Amino acid sequence: MKEILREIGMIARALDSISNIEFAEHDLTKGQYLYLVRICENPGIIQEKLAEMIKVDRTTASRAIKKLEINGFIEKKEDNQNKKIKKLFPTEKGVTLYPYIKRENDYSNKVALSGFSESEVEHIFTMLQRVRKNVEKDWELVKKGSKRDY
Repeated sequence: MKEILREIGMIARALDSISNIEFAEHDLTKGQYLYLVRICENPGIIQEKLAEMIKVDRTTASRAIKKLEINGFIEKKEDNQNKKIKKLFPTEKGVTLYPYIKRENDYSNKVALSGFSESEVEHIFTMLQRVRKNVEKDWELVKKGSKRDY
């Protein structure tokens, strides 16, 4: 069997490493840009939904969110109906940085997909969505405490 997941992992780690190096000058470290982008795109999102969206555990998300808050990229605001719920919003500093992060992402996509036709790009996208959906089933299962049978 082809080592497809190994290839996907190498691509993801290389791009993450590049981003971490390039965003360090903006006080973003260790994948925090992922959280900031999702918060900018979904202002008012709650931490649990954000963790689910990025596919990390709540503790990892909590740590990244705390650092983003300390560095002034995001702020937590109480929900009007339920004071226990804290919604996440980008600050002006976060909103200002968002286009820069987006440009880096667009550039990385362009580089990664150079030489591919539009139909090939669409095909890759569709196939990777299917892979993600397959993996999400196991992710949900394991996250809820079950074991996979392999």
